[in-house]
Amino acid sequence: MIFLHDTIYLDNAATTAVSPAAKEAFCAACECFGNPSSLHDLGFSAERLVADSREAVAASIGAERGELIFTPGGTYADNFAILGAAKRYARRGGHIITSAIEHPAVLETVRSLEKEGFSATYLAPDASGHISAEQVARAVRDDTILVSLMLVNNELGTLQPVKEACRAVKRIRPEILFHTDAVQAYKKIPVNVRTLGVDLLSLSGHKVHAPKGIGALYVKKGVRLLPTVYGGGQEHGLAPGTEPTPLIASLAAAAKAPVEEAKLNELREYALARLAAVCPRAEIVSPGEAGGIFALTVRGLRGETVMHALTQRGIYISTGSACGKGKPSHVFGSLPLERDALAGVMRVSVDAATTTADLDRFAATLAEVIEELRPKKN
Repeated sequence: MIFLHDTIYLDNAATTAVSPAAKEAFCAACECFGNPSSLHDLGFSAERLVADSREAVAASIGAERGELIFTPGGTYADNFAILGAAKRYARRGGHIITSAIEHPAVLETVRSLEKEGFSATYLAPDASGHISAEQVARAVRDDTILVSLMLVNNELGTLQPVKEACRAVKRIRPEILFHTDAVQAYKKIPVNVRTLGVDLLSLSGHKVHAPKGIGALYVKKGVRLLPTVYGGGQEHGLAPGTEPTPLIASLAAAAKAPVEEAKLNELREYALARLAAVCPRAEIVSPGEAGGIFALTVRGLRGETVMHALTQRGIYISTGSACGKGKPSHVFGSLPLERDALAGVMRVSVDAATTTADLDRFAATLAEVIEELRPKKN
């Protein structure tokens, strides 16, 4: 495809460009090609690199090195956490609490457990896309063993009260495990497992400028998970297989980058202001709160149609989670949106490298596209 203008990428919630630091770390680690499990010098060098990387990623979330498991990505981390916890602690009960707006990596995993005899409560968000700590606490039962509540929603940019919900749950029954999918929160807001109080936390590398194929799972000391994949016993037996040293090193490089919260909030608010000024037909569905994410809609037009028109002009946004592959979003569908508003929903997600000039052009181009596409009256 030939673009008419320079590219403006506003789909950072789907994936991010690999940073120079992560790329450099990856390439350097490719020279350290020994197997970290090998008992010779090349293996020891790779093992040290993995250990140093684990230290860096663990430190970035306030964890200890021994509490961090490297995984093939955020989806695997969610699966390992939920399946491993549910099956390990099934003797305590079989009830799981989650929300209706979780990522499919959580929802589909919980649904798979329901087919095995577990039960689940799916909490509905309010009109603004929030789950309350009180909702979570009210859902606790005598047989509840696990709660999974995401920290930042990947389509709305809403910040969920994980710390407050975790405290409320632990006051009722301290033994209930609490998991949070922090994929859209990590490096975008401060994330500290001690402050949050959670037992399990998932993160993903490609959302924070590391390559695809690497993620991590925090497992609080003392928590035991049953493995769901079997092999040589690497990563505490939870994610067995030869460690991908270059990917792990690149995640560590990304982990050392500063948290981008202030810049992302500034850019998100600027984008919302520009849209209000030059594109009044774009209605804000969710202004977002974190992660540089917000959602809008254009009544009378399909979101896919607008998205493709913007793509032709070199501007990239999305109509929801990339994992949905064009299917209607369960997140937007959970909000009280009228049919024409729901059909036109789109997600915008900025990055710290996004400029105000990019957002000026986005808002102006969106206004032009809407004018071109909207039905003309005879």
